[in-house]
Amino acid sequence: MTDILTGVLVMLVRMAVVLAVVFGLAAYMILLERKLLGRFQVRYGPNRVGPFGLLQPIADGLKMLLKEDIIPDGVDRRIFLIAPAIVAGAALFAFAVVPFGPTFTLFGKRITQVITDTDVGLLVIFGLSSLAVYGVALGGWTSDNKYSLLGGIRGAAQMISYELALGLSLVPVAMMARSLNLTAIVEAQASLPFALTQPLAFAIFVVSALAETNRIPFDLPEAENELQAGYHTEYSGMRFALFFVGEYVNMILLGSITAVFFLGGWHGPLLPPIVWLAVKVLAVPVFLIWTRASLPRLRYDQLMAVGWKCLVPLGLLNILVTGAILTAGL
Repeated sequence: MTDILTGVLVMLVRMAVVLAVVFGLAAYMILLERKLLGRFQVRYGPNRVGPFGLLQPIADGLKMLLKEDIIPDGVDRRIFLIAPAIVAGAALFAFAVVPFGPTFTLFGKRITQVITDTDVGLLVIFGLSSLAVYGVALGGWTSDNKYSLLGGIRGAAQMISYELALGLSLVPVAMMARSLNLTAIVEAQASLPFALTQPLAFAIFVVSALAETNRIPFDLPEAENELQAGYHTEYSGMRFALFFVGEYVNMILLGSITAVFFLGGWHGPLLPPIVWLAVKVLAVPVFLIWTRASLPRLRYDQLMAVGWKCLVPLGLLNILVTGAILTAGL
């Protein structure tokens, strides 16, 4: 009984720490994006609230809390209210299987630095990422707004299409690691990260992940010059903030799984493992912000053509070549 209570307590502490870190990073990732975009566009970013603008995320959070939560006439109230929680919750739950450091022994017990160390962590990531599609589609459909509906349809089609390419890019990683466990995948990169041994898979993964997170040049579901704000046009207050925070939590999640699957996780010389992991995780959101400042938006037909005509065939070919090489023992 004592062991069960201890296990539950340890899991609750891990969850609290991970949630606190993720929400803190998401809040200041918004500030980082506004600061970097200001530099890219030769203007000032937020610099008024607190020293160097560091209290801006707190001011924005208070503003969202105090804004009126408007629910339009004609919406399906229950679905309208729950859709933002699906988007943010799916991203948060995925952190349950992301490892944050190597396994170690303490007082004779094996300690894993992950909330839930499961042998099918890769499948859990895919399952939870698929749930986010429902939040986008339902938020657009139930808003009783044509712009929102078009944004929801675009989002669902885009995310489902690029999930296929994303999955195909990770099959060679599982083949080389011979495991679906995320800790085992990191340990398989102790000598060389999969970004170097699987460059094509890494390239497919990066492009597909950009589309999955609805970031420029693939932000068609919320193209403001076409759809006002897309699937979240009718949302306000904290429900809009949930969509907004969900996007940045997704960016941090993307950085985490990129580090785990392709960048060697916590492996690296000289610095402590947690420092290496943090550097690799944060490098990905910075790259996403850079692309936002640099690239134009694609047309919708171009977006779908890239996924189905380029990424999916290349992903299948890469799996075939990787299987042949592993079979030959090269």
